[in-house]
Order: sequence, then C-alpha cells, then structure tokens
Amino acid sequence: MTQYQLLKYYSGNVQSLIPLVHKGKLPLSHHYAIFPGFCDVHVHFREPGFSYKETIASGSAAAARGGYTAVCPMPNLKPVPDSPEHLALEEALIEEQARIHVYPYGAITVGQRGEALADLAALAPRVVAFSDDGHGIQRDEMMRAAMLEAKGLGKLIVAHCEDNSLLKGGYIHDGIYARIHGHAGICSESEWGQIRRDLELVRETGCGYHVCHISTMESVSLIRAAKAEGLDVSCETGPHYLVLDENDLQEDGRFKMNPPLRSSEDRKALIEGILDGTIDCIATDHAPHSAEEKAKGLRGSAFGIVGLETAFPVLYTKLVLPGILSLEKLLELMVYNPRKRFGIPLGEDYSLWDLDAAYAVEPADFLSKGRATPFAGWQVRGKCLAAVCGGRMVYSVDP
Repeated sequence: MTQYQLLKYYSGNVQSLIPLVHKGKLPLSHHYAIFPGFCDVHVHFREPGFSYKETIASGSAAAARGGYTAVCPMPNLKPVPDSPEHLALEEALIEEQARIHVYPYGAITVGQRGEALADLAALAPRVVAFSDDGHGIQRDEMMRAAMLEAKGLGKLIVAHCEDNSLLKGGYIHDGIYARIHGHAGICSESEWGQIRRDLELVRETGCGYHVCHISTMESVSLIRAAKAEGLDVSCETGPHYLVLDENDLQEDGRFKMNPPLRSSEDRKALIEGILDGTIDCIATDHAPHSAEEKAKGLRGSAFGIVGLETAFPVLYTKLVLPGILSLEKLLELMVYNPRKRFGIPLGEDYSLWDLDAAYAVEPADFLSKGRATPFAGWQVRGKCLAAVCGGRMVYSVDP
C-alpha cells in the first residue's frame, strides 16, 4: 500500500475499503486516508412533517457522502418529538430509511413553545439529549426546571441561545454589511446574553449543558471562563462560522443562517476557541430548505444552509492545508469529542478519502434535497470515496 500513501487514522477492520484503492483507477501520487466515522450532533432531517425539504433517506445519504456515520437530528418537526407517541413517528422513519446511525433529540418543551416541559422522563431512554433548537428558552424558570429534570435523568440540555427581545426583526449580523446595505441586524448579545443566563443556571443546577452553533467572541469568552471554573459545559460551532464572516455576504439566500455570519473579529475568536479547546465540536447545523424558500434574498429567505457534504473538504482546504489547524485536531472536533460528549459509540464506522482530489463544490450533485450553500463554486481538496457504517458499505463512488 505504500505506493498509494495510505494514511490510516482508523484502527479497526478496513479490508472492505482496500479493494477500492487497488482498483487501479486512483492516482498513485495522491494521499489517501481512512478516517473514523464523523459524528454531527446538530442536523435537520425534516421528517416527519417537512419531507419536501429533506427526508431521513436523503439526509442520511448526504451524511454518508460527507463521511458521517452518526448524526443527531433536531426536534423542530411536525409533530414535535415531545412525547413517546410523537417520537415513535420519527423513530419509525429512521428505522426504515436511515443509511447511518441516527440518534434523535427530544424536545425540551411541549411543541417547542417554551410554555410547559415535555415528558422528559418518558423520552430520556430513547433520545440522545434534549433541545428546543430553533427556539431559545425565553423564561428563566422554564430553563431552570428543564435543567433540574435533565440532571436527574443524566441527559444534556442542548441550547439554541437566542433572546427574542433583542432580535427586533433582524436577519443578518448587526454589523458593517447590514448598515451599508440597509438590512435589519441581529445583535451579538441576543446569543451571548442567553448563554450568560444559562451558565448561571448551570452553576445552580449542576446540569450538563451544551451550546449550539456559537458565533460570537463573547460566547467564546463566556464558555472559556465557565470551563475554567469547572462547570459541565461544552459547545459547537459550524464550518461556515470558521471560514466566512460578514465581509463575505452576498444578496443571496444561501448566505442566510441563524445565527448569522458575524464579524471578522468573531471568526478569529472562534478559531482561537477551536485551538485552545474552548469549542468542543464542529457541527454543520445542516438545514435544508426548498429552492423557493431560499430564493428570496437575505431579507426574505428562510434561515439555514446545508453542510454535510461540504464540511470536511471546506475545513481541510481552508484550515488544515494552510496550517491553521492540524488534521488530528480536526478529527477530534468531528469524530471523538462529539461522540464522547454525547455518549455515541464508534463501532466499525470509517470512510476513505482522496485528500488530493481537487474539484469545485457543485450543489446540483448533492444527495441532500437542499442546495443552498455559501460554498457553491469553491475550489476544495478532499473527496470521500467510500463510507462504511456498522461494517456495511453505505456510500461509494467509482473514481
């Protein structure tokens, strides 16, 4: 295998992938790597309720193509998985359609309305954690009650931190681009202010707490200090927040997500947080919508972009190859840290990559039903050739 420069980062049985390298169709001069299966603790697969955006089948196929073998879909569904009966509908679709391991969330509140706790005790044995992602928990007493219940059940509270009173109709970052182009801005405090409140509640309750998609420098500082204090906290950020900022915005819905792309100073702080261990995981927040829903510019388009099929190539190209981040550190963020934090096992799950394959990101080729990505047309390196989940080939491409 030495002539193929095959780098093995996975220590298990990889014999099913070796014949792909031996086909004779792969350039001998390229570097190939076998990685353990990536794990994304924040995706949206839209079923039940919104299958026109994505299905368990299409979402899990996209994940496999991106090298992921474990994902955790968020509960903003119809019906919301806030009871065993509602969760069962999602579980049946997962059992029928999923190519990879899919671990659903349970909602924190009934209908994600923030008014009454969901049946957390009944849900706990069947969900990976609790979240109302897409909605911040506005009332302090509701979050306190949720944390106390989750603490007793041994489950994480996974928080979408957003103070609705500070949004004021905003839809992109309240920064230079918004002011120049006349857009309504979302202030940074709408995120970090609720993180600060939640950390006070973590001190009080001792609950395990994970923050979704952080995007601001203040969020990084708050979480860094909380970890130094010894609080049971962790967090994630998305690939787009690490390689883009408000200076990259275009008048196109594929640049609209929540939280929004922030300032260059925020992006630099996120990278520092990645490097010093403040940020534990990289999660895509894969959020597919229909073409119509994303065709209304920054002002009118739905929030959300897709990311499972581009995460590794974009991060490898923009962070690893320039020497900003080591490949081993990237694997910590995409494989080991999320699995450890969320208790997700790594079995016989791995993927084969051609690290020297160079190509342009083409949304028309995605296996996801969603096509909205800010990375369309980007030249990247790193192509997934095959993925194995539970010892079974779940994706392969003829090179």
